[in-house]
Amino acid sequence: MKRTRFLILTMFFSLILFQANASAQDYTQWHLPDGAKARLGKGTITGNIQYAPDSSLIAVASSIGVWLYNAETHEEVNLLIGHTEAVSAVAFSPDGQMLASGSYDGTIQLWNPHTGELTASPEGHNRGITSLAFSLQNDILVSGSADRTIRLWNVETDSYITTLSRHTGPVTSVAFSPDGETFASGSGHGDYTIRLWNINDLWNVQDQLHLGALIGHRLGVTSVAFSPDGETLASGSWDTTVRLWDLQTLENEATFTGYMDGVVSDTGHTRGVTSVAFSPDGRTLASASEDKTIRLWDPDMRYTKATLTGHSASVTSIAFSSDGQTLVSASDDQSIQLWDYATFEHKSTITGHISPINALAFAPDGRPDGQILASGGDGMAIRLWDTDTEQLQNTLIGHEGRIFSAAFSPDGGTLASGGAKPDTAIRLWDVHTLQPKTPIISHKHGIESIMFSPDGKTIASGSWDSTVRLWDADTGEHKATLKAGASVFSVAFSPDSRTLASDGQNNTVGLWDVESGERQAVLIGHSRPVDSVAFSPDGGTLASGSRDKTIRLWNTQTEQPGRILTGHTNRVKSIVFFPDGKTLASGSWDNTIRLWDLQTGQHQDTLVGHTTFINTLALSPDGSTLASGSEDGTILLWEFPPFVPERVADVNGDGVVNIQDLVIVASNFGQTGQNPADVNGDSVVNIQDLVLVASQFDDN
Repeated sequence: MKRTRFLILTMFFSLILFQANASAQDYTQWHLPDGAKARLGKGTITGNIQYAPDSSLIAVASSIGVWLYNAETHEEVNLLIGHTEAVSAVAFSPDGQMLASGSYDGTIQLWNPHTGELTASPEGHNRGITSLAFSLQNDILVSGSADRTIRLWNVETDSYITTLSRHTGPVTSVAFSPDGETFASGSGHGDYTIRLWNINDLWNVQDQLHLGALIGHRLGVTSVAFSPDGETLASGSWDTTVRLWDLQTLENEATFTGYMDGVVSDTGHTRGVTSVAFSPDGRTLASASEDKTIRLWDPDMRYTKATLTGHSASVTSIAFSSDGQTLVSASDDQSIQLWDYATFEHKSTITGHISPINALAFAPDGRPDGQILASGGDGMAIRLWDTDTEQLQNTLIGHEGRIFSAAFSPDGGTLASGGAKPDTAIRLWDVHTLQPKTPIISHKHGIESIMFSPDGKTIASGSWDSTVRLWDADTGEHKATLKAGASVFSVAFSPDSRTLASDGQNNTVGLWDVESGERQAVLIGHSRPVDSVAFSPDGGTLASGSRDKTIRLWNTQTEQPGRILTGHTNRVKSIVFFPDGKTLASGSWDNTIRLWDLQTGQHQDTLVGHTTFINTLALSPDGSTLASGSEDGTILLWEFPPFVPERVADVNGDGVVNIQDLVIVASNFGQTGQNPADVNGDSVVNIQDLVLVASQFDDN
């Protein structure tokens, strides 16, 4: 019998591996942390964007590393990972043989952009890197930092040269002149100046290197760029202006603004300018802004040639291709747009980068077309992912603010979501048609948490307005308002749907009778606000995670405290029980997920992979996939053995798992809905059910 089971499993798993191999090169598999099986989303765009000198590659600074795209096909070429925090700046050397990346972790890394090899890691700044630039001769790298200094590095010898520290605010931008003899630096809060430096003799003292300061901006300078002829410097600022500077006289020769005598006009930007860039022919100056537009200026005639619109959030960085045919832009809407320079028309879009993830929810049952995971975040859209194929299936648009919570109804037919102002409604979506249902007009302030009761009759929503509200899941009618006394961050129903737990700002956990709406108990023990609550599968234990860095376990029968789980070094933002009730997972702002043995209270394992805060966790119905959503704009899928209830494979109930059970599953193959042959309970009889039966064959 063992041989039979072995042959069956070998055949099935070989088929699965063969199918999976077709997508083995998919970028969702690149540089995965130990224990993870996929990464959904490419992370948030966190720095500038730049073309390679030959325009073959586009480099994008992101929260998880540097993405390299084929500039022609827009396909992912590589992901360069090495920094411990988000990448804030990228720069190609003029010969295209080096790519420098700087990070908020204060480090710089030098890469071979063609092989992805890390070649050097200069260290010295004690705060985040804000800007990088190579000299014309490819031998000097200049770095600007939030530590208010500029450092010069010899990239041929991987050695430090000198530090320039005249700025009194963070250095926000650096750029070399076309002849490579001069570089400019712009500064932010508390300084607002641009400084020019001569690098002909690097061994001179700092006073001799410094050529002068350009003064005129009223707020921080965000970006500086030299004209191709080297006679003009352009600068952008949070003061909404673009300024042109004569490099012979160091005078401000022109100012482009959206305000004339204090009145808004159509001649310039109306919000902060984030990036400036000259076209290779010098005939156009491009500027990007928080006002969601890109403006193209004639720097000689000093008028607007075109305004490019299409981004739905601040445009953060722009760059021209070396052939002058294309302008590329990156935005807080997490899209990368390419524009035709000759016609000023939009050409194409690179997608896949997403905003911070605040909410995750698995559909309760597997579907014939895959296991569905819903995600919501700062981008005001809900994404539906197939976690089997690791592909984005659909995007639901309708929210007007950040999304903080999402939950599926027990039958999987409805998805509820809620978030921040100005959108305080609970939005309902038909999962099958992907169409919105009538929203529930609910709280006065943002909604932090939503959950369906296990019996499917009630929706609970927790809000910053210090209430929990109960709604009829079928009609949307208001059933009760529970006054929590402080902002509510999480709600959870007991498995029998009779008790609701809520937590929040007042450091306590409240237990409520769902039928009467009365408070049953207040659980006191945490010393800081509580961010997450969850019931064990049997309802006997309630877990609560807090900003005091602990997880507390409560006996729901006695309402008494149990074990305290410690180990996280920052707030515990999300907790989930595994289906067997023996393991708890906790996600924290210390960037880690911890797994706990609830029988002993011991820490089992730590999952590390996100570059910043973990905001949310969700577990697939069978417990085989743990999804973690992070501020870094990615979802990591972690793989575990599926939870199989005892004797679940005894389909005919004769007390033994054998070939007869396998025949029953095979005869029902393809059937959907409730069916004894649906061994794993995913609503379809398929190969997975055959595998489960085969794996539990009795050996006698």
